[in-house]
Amino acid sequence: MMADTVPPSWRAALDPVLATPEARRLGGWLRTLEEGGATVYPPRGQRLTALELTPLDAVKVVILGQDPYHGPGQAHGLAFSVPPGERVPPSLANMLKELKADLGIDHPGHGNLEVWARQGVLLLNNALTVTAGQAGSHQQQGWEAITDAAVAAVAARPEPSVFVLWGSHAQAKAARIAGLSDGRHLVLRAPHPSPLSAHRGFFGSRPYSQANAFLEQHGRGAIDWRLPG
Repeated sequence: MMADTVPPSWRAALDPVLATPEARRLGGWLRTLEEGGATVYPPRGQRLTALELTPLDAVKVVILGQDPYHGPGQAHGLAFSVPPGERVPPSLANMLKELKADLGIDHPGHGNLEVWARQGVLLLNNALTVTAGQAGSHQQQGWEAITDAAVAAVAARPEPSVFVLWGSHAQAKAARIAGLSDGRHLVLRAPHPSPLSAHRGFFGSRPYSQANAFLEQHGRGAIDWRLPG
């Protein structure tokens, strides 16, 4: 389906699942949608951006999202992130509010998280595509096996990493990944940053400082969470 576009560092982990009938069905389903006139986000060429910007051997932190934004111009292949010039969505606004409370880092005035991805923060959605205007429309179509394999590949590495699980959806996904309960990695669980749930424990959870303390303790180097304005 997309094996030729999978970044080299991820191929050993993802090629087996991409060769399955389920992955081929996903590819055919997406082609049929687009040939039928549906608009799919993010556009082709941006669907594996999270893997392109964060090679497997560079992953320090995994932040799991559910599916891409479904409005025009918002999705660009990184969970929670939007391209420069796009309005900051509510969940991301709450993430940036917690960043200010946790580390004193001011809101940059935009929501582009590429600088995090380039430092080893894997911003991975559960499904990597969505139909315009239809939130969650590509769940259970085959993406989950692919993104499960990506998360499992990080968990299988000997280097300690941080898994940030916001909301029940992300927490359920991680429960299927072997190796997250053996103490090698730090798993941070909190409610989703959505306005519907952020006040139930997301605010005050201090994920950024906790992640950095763990990474520094294990010699992996802290993330610079500042976003250039």
